[in-house]
Amino acid sequence: MIPTDAYIGLGSNLDNPEQQLRTAVAELDTLTGTRLAAVSSWYRSAPLGPAGQPDYINAVARIVTSLPPLALLRELQAVENRHGRVRTRRWGPRTLDLDILLYGDCQLSTPELCIPHPQLALRNFVIYPLAELAPDLTLPDGTALARLLAKVTPEGIVRLRHGD
Repeated sequence: MIPTDAYIGLGSNLDNPEQQLRTAVAELDTLTGTRLAAVSSWYRSAPLGPAGQPDYINAVARIVTSLPPLALLRELQAVENRHGRVRTRRWGPRTLDLDILLYGDCQLSTPELCIPHPQLALRNFVIYPLAELAPDLTLPDGTALARLLAKVTPEGIVRLRHGD
């Protein structure tokens, strides 16, 4: 398969979130047929979903991968599992969340995986770090990332530092 740029959203709000992201970023570079190309700054954001959970640390990574989308999803889920990810509560707290945001120009909608990520355009904690990595990016549907960036505010997120 031809290597493809993919953007991965990273998030954690349990068990030392910054360390969870640091380790996950390193693991992205070890996935079969995959190379880590760039990592955004890290952002602290208020949690979506159930109240009473800690803030998240979020970032976006750009990888170049020869894995097809579903194989990449399985690899990312294996990384999450190694980090102790437990899927018990929708939008609940988690040690690690890895989402395929974009995979080249792919548009995919299956019960298992949707690309682009269906909530991408609504989440400032995804749009801001994505714009750091690819300010001139155009989504597969023709929408310019700059247009999405102009529609969101930085309310509720704080840029911490550049990712490792």
